[in-house]
Amino acid sequence: MIRRISGIVIDCPDPSALAGFYEGLLGATRVHESADWITLEVTPDEPTLSLQRSDSYRRPDWKAGEPPQQLHVDYLVDDLDVAERQVLALGGSLLEGSDKPIGYRVYADPAGHPFCLVTPEGLG
Repeated sequence: MIRRISGIVIDCPDPSALAGFYEGLLGATRVHESADWITLEVTPDEPTLSLQRSDSYRRPDWKAGEPPQQLHVDYLVDDLDVAERQVLALGGSLLEGSDKPIGYRVYADPAGHPFCLVTPEGLG
């Protein structure tokens, strides 16, 4: 049985440009960097987050589904309003149609990847 996620890889047009967003969002540090691949680490015990250059990357449209999102990540936070200010300051955006329900909100990183901020009450 496979019991642990080693890392998550996100396709994007420019790994270097997107890395700053996730460094600021997660407090991550770069542990590997090349022109086509950047790996970020939050702690040695957590999965890494890697950004991989894709010249054919197309920004997903989470609402209309064309092109569809293939994956999104949920980030656990204590306070949605505080976390939202951080996301927006780093260049992320609240996605249209995200009605700000209690427990989670849907955003996009600067390259358009959807992700959610989730509070403990939103996990259930």
